[in-house]
Amino acid sequence: MTMTFTSFGLHRGSRWGQVKHQFAEWRRRAVSRYELEGLSDQTLRDIGLTRCEVHRESAKPFWMA
Repeated sequence: MTMTFTSFGLHRGSRWGQVKHQFAEWRRRAVSRYELEGLSDQTLRDIGLTRCEVHRESAKPFWMA
């Protein structure tokens, strides 16, 4: 038997918990993308990203993974 856990499975007890978790995830994505844009070209090279890849990621809506 295989069990699969999703982000909504973490707050199984309440719908409000699921909603709060989803908003927190969206906020985390938005902040991460904003911070990614602020990295220097040298830092991006160090982590293996190009400026083009950063722009592509930053252009995604907050709800998109």
